[in-house]
Amino acid sequence: MKKRLCQSRLKSWGRGVFLGLLALSLIMLTGCGQQASAPSEGKSQTVELKLAHFFPATHPAETELIQPWIAAIETATEGRVKITSYPAQTLLQADAVYDGVVNGIADLGLSCFSYTRGSFPVLEVFELPGIKYVNSKAASKVAWEGIKEINPKEVQDTKLMMVFTTGPGDLYTKEPVRSLQDLKGLEIRATGLSAKSLSALGASPVAMAQSEAYEALSKGVVKGNLGPIEVLQGWKQAEVTKYLTRTPFLYNNLFYITMNLDKWNSISSEDQQAIEKVNEKFFEDVAMGLWDKQNEAALKYAVDEKGMEVINLSSEEQEKWIDTIKPIQDDYVAQMKEKGENGQEILDKVKSLAEEYNKEYQ
Repeated sequence: MKKRLCQSRLKSWGRGVFLGLLALSLIMLTGCGQQASAPSEGKSQTVELKLAHFFPATHPAETELIQPWIAAIETATEGRVKITSYPAQTLLQADAVYDGVVNGIADLGLSCFSYTRGSFPVLEVFELPGIKYVNSKAASKVAWEGIKEINPKEVQDTKLMMVFTTGPGDLYTKEPVRSLQDLKGLEIRATGLSAKSLSALGASPVAMAQSEAYEALSKGVVKGNLGPIEVLQGWKQAEVTKYLTRTPFLYNNLFYITMNLDKWNSISSEDQQAIEKVNEKFFEDVAMGLWDKQNEAALKYAVDEKGMEVINLSSEEQEKWIDTIKPIQDDYVAQMKEKGENGQEILDKVKSLAEEYNKEYQ
């Protein structure tokens, strides 16, 4: 009897020890698990993004804006937001960038609004002929501040990082253009409202991206181009044109850097704020004056090294051109009215901003 009682007590004691050790093991495992996960608390997951654009890898848009901007964002977010750039249309064609960002083919994109004519009707106000800009700084400030004030629905399906412009542009041709008569029937590469302006002036606009213009000019498919002076060097078009006709009232082209909304919303609010600060800095310090810097260098290169002739239209001739294209502004106001927008108010806002920033950045 005593023997059986002793054995029973031993079994009970053994079960108690076993259960105690099991509980201790579970506590230790739980504690280790909590310690292992602690360092990641409060930190957002790393987000890797793809950026598509059409500029060559050697272009200042890539080397002076995109790459330093990418590095600054990675630093500001402590490595939680990493961006890889795909230049030279290696991910998306120039005219497919915006839709590609909306649809998630690319997470970010840099391109021109004018490459998808009709998709951004309100924003065409910034490219209307007859509004003069002294340089790209003034034009960029007008565009970015104007977009933030107008807040058009057409760009609310992505997260705009910044908008900047070429500023005034000129005609680059194989044959001299000194008057409206010289422009009649001339095939000129142009996009967006620039194409409409050239049509009004009697030229024959041909729509294509800047990346296609060199080959088209070299083969004679087009006889000229309308754009910022930088294309003469950055896109090597001084090699295939001979004359530069100054037309500061005829051109202004808007670039955007924008991001897929879902990707933007996947980033923590802390990192979003850090990115916004980087955007502001790079717009002010780099983007808004990027084309002024390029234009100055390209003009010297085109004239001194390539021997291009610069043609300045007489005051009388300029007035003829401006009078001819003035109805395009009236058409814009009418088209906005059909869409339920106050086009005259928008146009007056832009003209007011242009007057303000032309004085500031002259």
